Amino acid sequence: MSERRGDRDVPPRRVRVTSPRADATRTRVTSVASEIDAQTRLGEVYITSLIRSQLRLAVGVLLALGLTLGLLPLLFHLVPAIGETDVLGIPLPWLLLTVVASTEIIALGWLYVRQAERNEENFSDLLEGR
Repeated sequence: MSERRGDRDVPPRRVRVTSPRADATRTRVTSVASEIDAQTRLGEVYITSLIRSQLRLAVGVLLALGLTLGLLPLLFHLVPAIGETDVLGIPLPWLLLTVVASTEIIALGWLYVRQAERNEENFSDLLEGR
């Protein structure tokens, strides 16, 4: 439907169609990841939360280790009979300091890694909006 002006075809005028809400304020959807990347206050809160949860976990594991292995010398001092006791021909303090201690360290290490990965997984789920 072009108009004719003289001998030329003139294309029809363009009409701009806009929404009645075109002037309304648009809400900006931002992700947690963009908040962190932009180093906003909210992003800082999220990172601080992750760091604190990891720190709580580390302090908890250190306390468990300190309260068990750290108190063994005190136990040996307060109960001298432990030093004189043998189990299968091996002195009990040696068994406590080798077998029991290494088992506890391995178990606490496994627990720490598992919980730290869970904290990071929860954080990444938060970033992805799940």
